[in-house]
Amino acid sequence: MGKDYELISVIIPIYNVEQYLPKCIESIINQTYKYLEIILVNDGSTDKCLEICERYRLKDRRIKVINKKNGGLSDARNVGIDNSSGNYITFIDSDDYVDSDYVDVLYNTLISYNADMSIASHKVIYSKKIIDKATGKKFCAHPKEVLDKILYDDGIDLSAWAKLYKKILFNNIKFPKGRLFEDSATTYKLIDASKKIAVNSRSVYNYVIRNNSISNEKFSKKKMDLIISTKEMTDFIRKKYPELEKGCDRRLMYAYLSTLTQLSKSKEKNITLKVKIMDYIKQNRKIVLKDKRIPDRDRIGLVSTIFGFEFYKVMWKVYAKLSGRG
Repeated sequence: MGKDYELISVIIPIYNVEQYLPKCIESIINQTYKYLEIILVNDGSTDKCLEICERYRLKDRRIKVINKKNGGLSDARNVGIDNSSGNYITFIDSDDYVDSDYVDVLYNTLISYNADMSIASHKVIYSKKIIDKATGKKFCAHPKEVLDKILYDDGIDLSAWAKLYKKILFNNIKFPKGRLFEDSATTYKLIDASKKIAVNSRSVYNYVIRNNSISNEKFSKKKMDLIISTKEMTDFIRKKYPELEKGCDRRLMYAYLSTLTQLSKSKEKNITLKVKIMDYIKQNRKIVLKDKRIPDRDRIGLVSTIFGFEFYKVMWKVYAKLSGRG
């Protein structure tokens, strides 16, 4: 078949999301781009997810169901990759859903620029508010420019979803099994392995914020994985692109602030972790604040830490309420 009919593998890792799963699957089977391989990876769900998957498999011959023991999101994605047949791969989280032209937008963007990877934008769906992340920009760039934008949250993020990849990129890159925030440990490698990355900032992916998601569960030491993955990424970028050092400082600081925010929402004291995070922020706050490119949210957060953890905690609650994130 010609390029208009290249097989695209859509990989959906699934774990205990029976309430959201049908909407997710429906949004995929109704894509305007029809030549799909839809891989549903049931990662040991204890609810009715497997039953739902099998029901849809009988309705649509493009659907392949893989049932495995629970190994986490990274493991489920890796299994999906290993069992994929498409020339291209895209990931969709099972509690999210996509617009009907999601695949078309990503594929046409990639093909039009002859790129190895394409990136679209998304909407964040809160219970009381929807935030559209689209910037309206469409362009092709080399890895360095894309990484620079990621370091400053400038219209591109590290999420595995809302992206289309040539499958060959995964020959030497896998998601780290057992680690949270696995995207932060993987996406930058895929970008750097690409010769060109095409960006179309249309919001065709819908990222649903739910109270019982992994990112919103109570604080555990595993949440420190964000700092670990971000440090690995920034160490890699500093070495290869030393001119992006300021952006690396900003991104690593963001990881510390984000983890501090998770701590601020926990009922547990976690004193040792709190001291460790606050010490890093105090030691590196001044240099990051000098960077004119840091987002206003970061600047406000950093300034509030000058007055201590409890003040930061109050400021975050105010910000979350005013922004509709609370």
